[in-house]
Amino acid sequence: MTAIPVMISSRMPRAAADPIAAAPGDPLVDTHGRVHRDLRISLTDRCSLRCTYCMPEQGNEWLAKSSILTLDEIVQIARVAAADGVTTFRLTGGEPLLRQDIVEVVRRLAEIQAPGGGRVEVAMTTNGIRLPEVLPGLVDAGLSRLNISIDTLRRDRFRDLTRRDRLDDVFAGIAAAAEAGLRPLKLNAVAMRDVNDDELVDLVAFALDHGAEMRFIEQMPLDAGHTWDRARMVTQDEILGALAERWTLTPVPGRGGAPAARWTLDGGPGAVGVIASVTAPFCGDCDRLRLTADGQLRNCLFSTTEYDLLPILRGDPGDHVTLIDRMLRACVHGKLPGHAINDPSFLQPARGMNAIGG
Repeated sequence: MTAIPVMISSRMPRAAADPIAAAPGDPLVDTHGRVHRDLRISLTDRCSLRCTYCMPEQGNEWLAKSSILTLDEIVQIARVAAADGVTTFRLTGGEPLLRQDIVEVVRRLAEIQAPGGGRVEVAMTTNGIRLPEVLPGLVDAGLSRLNISIDTLRRDRFRDLTRRDRLDDVFAGIAAAAEAGLRPLKLNAVAMRDVNDDELVDLVAFALDHGAEMRFIEQMPLDAGHTWDRARMVTQDEILGALAERWTLTPVPGRGGAPAARWTLDGGPGAVGVIASVTAPFCGDCDRLRLTADGQLRNCLFSTTEYDLLPILRGDPGDHVTLIDRMLRACVHGKLPGHAINDPSFLQPARGMNAIGG
């Protein structure tokens, strides 16, 4: 395996931010009126699993260690984002728990104050494998919420899907999270035809047994091999149809900018969510920005344009707060109405999901 700087999308230089007429502290509002309050921060492109829908088993070109944002650089960006109205930081990867300073990352971010004086919320999406080891420190540091990925409950399927025999470790991580009392606790599964579509009910029942909420994700064109096939995708309607054979599903109103539509099960309190980015896009309410592990801002998971913060952080002698703010606004200003997955002109991003950040 190699570790090299990877240029995977068109990147916008600092000058691209200059025309944006707004001051630090103003809300991050795009040209379609969407206010951005959520920043997804990828901490690494590396992972302890090799899920088939995310990355190849071998031959990955990892980001060079020298290009990965330091803790101080992450905090510097996050402080500007919080001053501009971002209230939630979600830590992603790759696998964020592979970051050796993960507890300190959470602690430093959780100390950031929102403009109104309250604290920001720090959440994390993880495969759960290191949770029993690090969760007490994460909770003490200020972690608010957890999403844990688990696509199957069967050991043979897990091994084939992730190319690693680590299901017991994931189970242990989920048990540790349930015992820690972080709520809401969410479990994520990508629904895949002829892979786990016969486990949808079992996965929901498993989540309920652990005081968690299952969230199914329609498989999206984000695999490193670009082999996504729409005809093979399990749709939201299929997922709900399978669950309706076991539970009475009632839509939960007030979704707002959340990516998952939710339904209560038999009147609640249990619920299930579905992220239907392909068949029921929610772009009109999207309030998210993304920061890759190598310092690139993205305004959409499917964007082919990135806004490069590294020259500001490591080379520009000017006012970093103002320059970071301008780049955030340039990124927001360039956001399209939607991802256009359903348009014939759609182009899949060159980066795989592990390099973008979940």
